[in-house]
Amino acid sequence: MKVYFAADHAGFTLKNALLEHIRTLGYDLEDLGAYALDPGDDYPDFVTPLAKRVADELDARGIIVGGSGQGEAMCANRIPGVRAAVFYGEMEVTAALDIEGGRSQDGFDLVRLARRHNDANVLSIGARFVSGEEAEEAVRIFLDTPFSASPRHSRRLAKF
Repeated sequence: MKVYFAADHAGFTLKNALLEHIRTLGYDLEDLGAYALDPGDDYPDFVTPLAKRVADELDARGIIVGGSGQGEAMCANRIPGVRAAVFYGEMEVTAALDIEGGRSQDGFDLVRLARRHNDANVLSIGARFVSGEEAEEAVRIFLDTPFSASPRHSRRLAKF
C-alpha cells in the first residue's frame, strides 16, 4: 500500500516524526511536503495534491497533519473519492457513540470506525491536540484496519 504524507507549518514537525516511525513498519511512503518549515505556507498547497493522488490510486492512503486537522480534512474531502477523517487524540467518547458491543469508546475507536464503516482513505491529524505517541498509534490503526465491506456500509458509500 502506498501512503502519502503532507503537512503545513503547524504539522511539519509531527509529519516528519511520523514519516520516520511509519517507515520502520515497511510501508511505501511518499512525502508531498512541506519540505521546510515556513510559517507562511498554506495547507491546501500540500493537502490538495495528496488528496488527488489518493483518489487516483485504488490502494493508496493519505496522512495529513495540520494545526487542528479540520481545515485539512475539509480541503481533502473536496476531491471526489476522498474520505478524510479527523483524529484529535485519545479522548473519552460519550456513551451516545457506544456502538461497538457496550464498551467505552475513545479517539482510537473513532479511527477504527472511520476505516471499518466509512472506508476512510485519508487521516487528518490535529497536531496541536495530540502527542507523538498518540499520532503514531492512530496512524498504525488507520493503516492496519480494513474496511468491513458489509452490504450496509458499501451501500452507504455508494451514495456519496
